[in-house]
Amino acid sequence: MRIIDIRKEMKSLYCPPSVEVVEVDVPPMTFLMIDGAGDPNTVPAYSAAVEALFAVSYAIKFMVKKGPLALDYGVMPLEGLWWMDDMTKFTTEDKSQWKWRAMIMQPDFVTAEMIGQAVDGVRKKKGFAALDILRAETFTEGRSAQIMHVGPFTEEGVTIERLHRYIDSRGRRTGRHHEIYLSDIRKADPAKWKTIIRQPFHSHE
Repeated sequence: MRIIDIRKEMKSLYCPPSVEVVEVDVPPMTFLMIDGAGDPNTVPAYSAAVEALFAVSYAIKFMVKKGPLALDYGVMPLEGLWWMDDMTKFTTEDKSQWKWRAMIMQPDFVTAEMIGQAVDGVRKKKGFAALDILRAETFTEGRSAQIMHVGPFTEEGVTIERLHRYIDSRGRRTGRHHEIYLSDIRKADPAKWKTIIRQPFHSHE
């Protein structure tokens, strides 16, 4: 059996520095995703979406491991897109009006058939209601700037401002505020949580 480290292979996208903002060109990738709205800390739909996404992602992982490909790999981290209808009012202080997309990237060797089989299997075992709104979709960001935030989510504001200053001095923000959660927040010390903050943009060039 072959073991692959997808995060290592995609190091530029999934391991940015925390000391400076860097630019990346994000290629099209396939994600499992679920959309919702409201404060992720209080609406049950968010935790239900995360649970369903990980259940299906792990089902796919074991399907690939036991199947003809005989590949073992680590399930990719949870990612989130966050936005409001009026982005001029987007703030980390009031999350009640937020809209969100919870998602997990799937390797390019994962097929639509595998995803369908995994969803069916999880539905039979777990019966998660969120599976009804789970979908697989190609997501493309292109040119983006990103930085690693180390610490609790409540302290992201300074890191986000730093990222926005970098972009605003070079162009204009496009797309949606994107976060990639590298730590298991159930186990890790909040002071050591690692979150990638990413923002697509168009340059003035």
